[in-house]
Amino acid sequence: MKELEMLMEGSEFWTDGDTAQQVIGECKELRVWTIPYRDLKSEFEDIKFLLPEAYEANEQELIRDLVDALNRVDKQLADLEVRRMLGGELDNKNCYLTINSGAGGTESCDWAQMLSRMYQRWGAKRDWKVEIVDFVEGDVVGLKSITLRFQGDYAYGYSKAEKGVHRLVRISPFDSNAKRHTSFASVDVSPEITDDIHIEIKPDDIRVDTYRSSGAGGQHVNKTDSAVRLTHFATGIVVSCQTQRSQMQNKESCFKMLRSKLYELEVMQREKAISSLGGEKKEIAWGSQIRNYVFQPYTLVKDTRTKFESGNIVAVMDGDIDGFVNAYLKEFGE
Repeated sequence: MKELEMLMEGSEFWTDGDTAQQVIGECKELRVWTIPYRDLKSEFEDIKFLLPEAYEANEQELIRDLVDALNRVDKQLADLEVRRMLGGELDNKNCYLTINSGAGGTESCDWAQMLSRMYQRWGAKRDWKVEIVDFVEGDVVGLKSITLRFQGDYAYGYSKAEKGVHRLVRISPFDSNAKRHTSFASVDVSPEITDDIHIEIKPDDIRVDTYRSSGAGGQHVNKTDSAVRLTHFATGIVVSCQTQRSQMQNKESCFKMLRSKLYELEVMQREKAISSLGGEKKEIAWGSQIRNYVFQPYTLVKDTRTKFESGNIVAVMDGDIDGFVNAYLKEFGE
């Protein structure tokens, strides 16, 4: 870190603009780890010094404050340890999170909307900017699909833990006989690539479809074929966008999402080839059921990969899912 800072202070640092930007980027990434660690270490040393004196003087209020501060330091240190797992090539990128309802019609569409609310609240808790890129409403209630964009520190690194099928068990509010129903929804996450990454997409490689936007958005988007869908023939990847005001803007967003998914596919294939040289490692299969949410006859959310669980279903559905994400990263992170 000090060597990079000294290099930046040199008179010839800006001679090569590309190299300078690369060094600045490396410094920024290092500061993400070093500055919080230094702050936590300093705070811990203060607590370590003051706590024995507080006990000796029997200052109960000060003791409670110091213990609370110590617990806070412990939690922040655990969070920093989890972030240390995010060393992948894509982990520091913004990302797109897409939810698709499974078979089951109204039940699954309602479940997809519940998950969308959960993830939007989770993103807000992490101080990320959350944007709805595309959505398709259910025939009766809920959502057939929705794509969210998360913009914030290590958005993809944390969100990738949510890839897979999410299963809900509950007494259906849509069943007059109050029977228990099982619903499924799949979650996919892909990183948003930056301008310095070039992914070529030839016109012959894709099909472009336009259609009329649905839902809220004003008279303009609802009366014109402004929504855009791209289909990539070689991979079968399909992306769509309808939330922008013009067809051109929606098309631009679609190409950005498609490039992101193609780049993620390329990186994963490369990492898979490298990991195969070092022997077989534990993997999580894409599309597999990763988590069960049971509302009745008891309340429990349990991850099938890490066995991490929570009985506070209300908190989980309000976006309190860091425990599940951190457990995944500790077990399957870099």
